[in-house]
Amino acid sequence: MVTHMVHYDVIVIGAGGVGSAALYHLARRGARVVGLDRFPPGHDRGSSHGQTRVIRLAYYEHPDYVPLLLRAYDLWHELEQVAGKKLFHQVGILGGGLPEGELISGILRSSAKHGLLVEQLSAQEAALRWPGYRMPDNFRGLFEARAGYLMVEDCVRAHAEAAIRAGAELHCGSAVRGWKIDSQGVTVETDHETLSADRLVITAGAWAGGMLLSLKVPFQVLRKPLFWYRTLNSTYQLDSGCPCFMFETLGGIFYGVPQDSELGVKVAEHTGGLAVDDPLHPDRTLHAADQRRIETCLAAHLPGVSSECTAHSVCMYTMTPDGHFVVDRHPQHAQVVLTAGLSGHGFKFTSVLGEIMAELALEAHTQHAIDFLSCRRFTV
Repeated sequence: MVTHMVHYDVIVIGAGGVGSAALYHLARRGARVVGLDRFPPGHDRGSSHGQTRVIRLAYYEHPDYVPLLLRAYDLWHELEQVAGKKLFHQVGILGGGLPEGELISGILRSSAKHGLLVEQLSAQEAALRWPGYRMPDNFRGLFEARAGYLMVEDCVRAHAEAAIRAGAELHCGSAVRGWKIDSQGVTVETDHETLSADRLVITAGAWAGGMLLSLKVPFQVLRKPLFWYRTLNSTYQLDSGCPCFMFETLGGIFYGVPQDSELGVKVAEHTGGLAVDDPLHPDRTLHAADQRRIETCLAAHLPGVSSECTAHSVCMYTMTPDGHFVVDRHPQHAQVVLTAGLSGHGFKFTSVLGEIMAELALEAHTQHAIDFLSCRRFTV
């Protein structure tokens, strides 16, 4: 064990979606900060990979996320300028489902509360406008023009590279063994070194449960397969005006991104998922049952997409009991702040979550309304 003699202002455990953003926002504020991760930025071993992630404002999950999203949009555009690279593609999203379902009623609730522009369409109107999509006659369609998708690995790498240019360090290639509070503030032990700092940010993704045992939040890690399917139908091409989609069907909630590469259309199921015992070794094989569920959705709702699967991948959701994030200061240790349990819908927020982590670590408070994401909701 080598003892690292540098004392940092902040250590960040986990440099994926949130951690890379936290590194950037801490470094740009002048903090001496180091990020620790077993894998390099943009890796495919956690939750922030698979080419693309959908981003949307009219948030069906809870209206209180919308102010965070508005700031996240600003920060994504800022990061594009810093990185000199296109990261956000605003192609819109078509939501579809029964009017009384979770998706449609939630979108309308958030859009009404925050004055967001959402266009309502019948199933027939949606099919005329986007011939590649089909919905039953009893579905309602909702189109949000400001939605789109983020280039997920590019976003992580852009945050990490901008953080390093601003003076951050990033140590990859060794596992974090644990952290403790001591007279120096916080000490973190890895396979290769021991580091100390005044403050600690924990953004460990699927490994958060092991890092935050004292919170007693029952995080559950789920295996989530991603699929790409070939299509020769030009209606699914980006230049045809095809939006992203999210459909709440009787079988679950499915979403996807129009064809933006030679792999074809990306599609995945947001609901369901098998439990993962060891995040380091999830089952990455192709399951026929998963594929059947996806292809049933495609046949019903994207009839111009073939049944030829060109690629698949597996990422992980780290779920909380209520499906909402945990973003807070550690209740027992004021010098520790954390983001965990993003529950499969967090990547779009990572730009603003990084800002929140930096504010909580350096200033002990944040400008953002995050009380509804407190870890204390699980202990009261």
